[in-house]
Amino acid sequence: GRYWRFLKDLNVNYLPTSLTVNSNFMRQFNSQKFREVIGAQDDGNIELPVLYQRNYTFDFQFTLNYNLTKSLRFNFNSGRNNFVNNFVNDGGLIDAPDAGVWDGFFDLGEPNRHFQSLQLNYDLPFNKFPFLEFIRATYSYTGDYQWQDGSDLFDNITITTSDGVQDTYNLGNSIQNASTHRINSTLDFTSFYRYLGIKKKQAPSADDSKGGANPSVFSNGGGKAGNAGGGVAGAPPGAGGGDADGGAKPKSRLSAGDQALNTVIGIITGLKRAQFNYQENRGTFLPGYLQSIGFIGTLKPTTGFVFGGQADVRALAARKGWLTIFPEFNQQYTTTKNNQLDYQMTFEFLPDLKIDLNGNRTLSESYAENYIVEDGLYRSLTPNSFGNFNISTMLIRTAFQSSDEFNSQTFDQFRSNRLIVANRLAREFYGTDDFPTDPSTGFPVGFGRNNQEVLLPAFLSAYTGQDANDVRKGLFRDVPLPNWDIKYTGLMRLKWFKKNFKRFSIQHGYRAGYTVNQFQSNLDFNAANPTEVDQAGNFKNELILSNVNLTEQFSPLIKLDFEMKNSVKVLAEVRTDRALSLSFANNLLTEIQGTEYIVGLGYRIKDLRIGTNFGGKKKILKSDLNFKLDASIRDNKTIIRYLDIENNQVTAGQTIYGLQFTADYALSKNLTALFYYDHTFSEYAISTAFPQTTIRTGLTLRYNFGN
Repeated sequence: GRYWRFLKDLNVNYLPTSLTVNSNFMRQFNSQKFREVIGAQDDGNIELPVLYQRNYTFDFQFTLNYNLTKSLRFNFNSGRNNFVNNFVNDGGLIDAPDAGVWDGFFDLGEPNRHFQSLQLNYDLPFNKFPFLEFIRATYSYTGDYQWQDGSDLFDNITITTSDGVQDTYNLGNSIQNASTHRINSTLDFTSFYRYLGIKKKQAPSADDSKGGANPSVFSNGGGKAGNAGGGVAGAPPGAGGGDADGGAKPKSRLSAGDQALNTVIGIITGLKRAQFNYQENRGTFLPGYLQSIGFIGTLKPTTGFVFGGQADVRALAARKGWLTIFPEFNQQYTTTKNNQLDYQMTFEFLPDLKIDLNGNRTLSESYAENYIVEDGLYRSLTPNSFGNFNISTMLIRTAFQSSDEFNSQTFDQFRSNRLIVANRLAREFYGTDDFPTDPSTGFPVGFGRNNQEVLLPAFLSAYTGQDANDVRKGLFRDVPLPNWDIKYTGLMRLKWFKKNFKRFSIQHGYRAGYTVNQFQSNLDFNAANPTEVDQAGNFKNELILSNVNLTEQFSPLIKLDFEMKNSVKVLAEVRTDRALSLSFANNLLTEIQGTEYIVGLGYRIKDLRIGTNFGGKKKILKSDLNFKLDASIRDNKTIIRYLDIENNQVTAGQTIYGLQFTADYALSKNLTALFYYDHTFSEYAISTAFPQTTIRTGLTLRYNFGN
């Protein structure tokens, strides 16, 4: 049975799919002696030495492919680069004249760089279970490791202490790794509904409504056999109540109840397809690592680390003496992390209505620190974190609120939200409703009106339309809110539209995002004393933000695109956008507003004949003449708003008028003539900028060398 397919399809391959080993030996030797025109001994000059250059390397690579099962696949790749220094004698001196390219040929040298990569791909077995067959998902993992030899100059560094003792240190090598987890999944809900047996009622044919057999099964010539009584091949037309003239019966219409049921089913099964993709990238870089590697590789500092694991190995490496103890070591230990989530969903609740939802979330973080090892203990110095964050969001609740250079309803709400958020933070910090307040401002002590922890939630709550008492106080958001694209072409089902139009569509799109360009650790923050205040009297924040941004685009707000039966094409489109940037350095809000109107007209004269006389030979050209006219108006404005001062300023902006006209005619299969006219005029919103007009016009001949 199909419910036991997961047992039937179990399989294991005992041997690897392929194994590849290769190596490259390269030995280049060059000696250069300068001939002196005048003998060095005659003039007392020093004789120029012979210049020797050697480049002896040995590269080794190992690849293993192993399909453990049909759905689980491994790939391991390891390679290294070695330098061969067999021309250096035991005393560390270069034995230049006597070391040839064939000497010590099987000396593999010392490792310079070692790298390896483990890749795993697994097709998750949802398709083995009938009730999960609509899911297709793949998990993949990549673990990378690299060992890099340090410079020979840093193998022995001598430092003389104040009491005259000389200590020798080795700065060591560097190791780094990286891991990537990725899940890609597709959910086909149409097959899921089919498995559940959810489907719309179909209108039966007139023959089916009489309870007879399929008329296509029994036929004789052009007529149909009766389906009520006989059903015998070769029966006379009309026998048994069949179709006497052999014509097709019209289909019966659904009842009102069935139509209502189909509508409900269409809404329930509106989700047709979904995709979810998640990826996590992490990496670690550890300098000052003293251990070398073997011929095949190494499992140090840990097996997990060399296969991409991100467990902290600093304390272990220091305890085992694998890290340099140089007191002035200044290379930084770093880690990176990047998480990315994307999803797309397609809905079709009604015929010809398509809705695409999509969302995304990206978080990138980096950590860096200097360190010192004392008595086998790892000690962190000046740790610092920084990163950026982006997530799709929704600002549609405040998209159409009044906002100009004179006043802004949303900005006023932002101002008033600060006190609400500050009181929430104070109650949480002090653990009581009876917390101290600043008599001059009315804000709680430590949570002033310009505190970063107060401004961010107040800003987000105002422009997303949330209640300041409920908005999340932290920097990050977990769930990416959906953006969408909507397209409807169902008007062509109506008789009047079908009669007058070749096509008619209505479109709408929305995009919004919340972005933190950069956040970083506050090196002045003391976790042991969180009540320390800055110069403004606010509690110090653990993270410092430069600015946060909210962007919103209706692209388009509405778009009509249709073509009439008389070949006239019309496009009408309205777009709006806004961008909000809150600076925490000077408590300024920069708001950029944009509105654009586009109208396009097109017309085609089919099979226009034009007589020509090229080279004295008359010829009649026959092709379509296409006209296209686009007119647009875009208004941009940049406004700076001060939080603590009643002052809004327009600092930039312009109104752009555009007119584009084109006409093209195909002179031959490959040669097209095009006339164009482009007129642009702009008026600026500030007096220091002057209007500009740009006009471009001309003829273009385009020849296609293809078929």
